[in-house]
Amino acid sequence: MSNTMKYILIGLTLIAIIALAFGSGYNMGRVPAGDGEGLELVEEAWDVIFRDYVDLDNLEPHEISQGAIEGMMEALDDPYSSYLDAETYELGLSGLEGEIEGIGAQVGIREEKLTVISPIPDSPAAQAGMKADDVIMEIDGEATTDMSLVEAVLKIRGPKGTTVSLLIQHKDETEPVEIEIVRTTIELPSVELQMMADIAHLKISHFSRRTATELLTALNEMDQAKAKGIILDLRGNPGGILDTVIDVASHFLKSGVVLKVVDNQGEQAVLEVRTKEMVNELPMVVLVNEFSASGSEVLAGALQDHGRATVAGNVTFGKGSVNVPRELRDGSGIYITTARWLTPNGRRIEGEGIKPDIELELEGEEAVQWAIDYLESQE
Repeated sequence: MSNTMKYILIGLTLIAIIALAFGSGYNMGRVPAGDGEGLELVEEAWDVIFRDYVDLDNLEPHEISQGAIEGMMEALDDPYSSYLDAETYELGLSGLEGEIEGIGAQVGIREEKLTVISPIPDSPAAQAGMKADDVIMEIDGEATTDMSLVEAVLKIRGPKGTTVSLLIQHKDETEPVEIEIVRTTIELPSVELQMMADIAHLKISHFSRRTATELLTALNEMDQAKAKGIILDLRGNPGGILDTVIDVASHFLKSGVVLKVVDNQGEQAVLEVRTKEMVNELPMVVLVNEFSASGSEVLAGALQDHGRATVAGNVTFGKGSVNVPRELRDGSGIYITTARWLTPNGRRIEGEGIKPDIELELEGEEAVQWAIDYLESQE
């Protein structure tokens, strides 16, 4: 991987515990044959090691097997594919139910450093002074330099009431500081509605199993408030469950394609809008930024391709792949990229992102105010 920004938007919260979440509910299921010659080389190396290595009594076949698998995964040069030992793999299969026991922060890899994207407001991480752009240098005394993102996330996660020690390099400070954070249960509501006169500011922070229900409640509140327009705020949304994304899109689109999925054989599957009793047709602006990733890119791309909304902000992250878990016989597992996502019009999301209709330099509430002014100017 290059040293350019490579945020992998995967939370220490349950919202995105490894890339499994981004492809949950979809798996094209094809298992192509590998290269026999390559496997023969691996077997040959195995035979040489167990025949010639000087300390035969110290050889642990299982550890060597794990090392070989880790090497293969690294050779893919894919930040979304990784190997997990049995304990970590089981932990990573936690469902996305809307809460988790942890510290309450989102992290990613930036310039090969474990970097905080944002702490959840009022979470233990925020209360301990953790801020966006902080670099996590050590976890319980172990350097993060050679950790995969998945390993780091699962080391920081832990049972409520337990403590994790982090060595943090704050942005613009010269010396790192060590902070101790007591893990707790993090509540993760995903939809927040704020009426701004007759414009609804609807922020979706991630896509969990309860997002569609939360959205329906918000849409009903908007109707009661007689909203005339919507600002759908997907800034900083790292994605979540694909099935939920389709449900959310179906509350804004009456029909048509939401997403196309292309596997390693070039075969294409089409995921379409689902029939909903409530489909909102109010004028809409979708706000995105460089940290809008995966499922949020799917949603923004679908609304843009259908001409349903004006997308404003910055080019999104560009994470458009399906990632699924494959359990191995010893209980360990592989998370592997199996397919790529395309927008309804066939635009590739992976590595490209969603280009906004209107680019904005504005951030925070200034961008929201711009969206309000834009919607009012269209009346």
